[in-house]
Amino acid sequence: MPYTREEGGRLNNFAAEPKMYIAEPPTNTEKRNYLIMGIGAFALVSGAMAIVFSIS
Repeated sequence: MPYTREEGGRLNNFAAEPKMYIAEPPTNTEKRNYLIMGIGAFALVSGAMAIVFSIS
């Protein structure tokens, strides 16, 4: 770990930084999967809300 010494003799310990990488845009398959999951989540939440409103 990298240490630095300050004027008063104190040591500063810096955390190891993670390796940087460049994010890649989603592929067409990933975009399709995100759309399907979004539709499924919307249907699940809508269904749950319909059940709650019908019970109350």
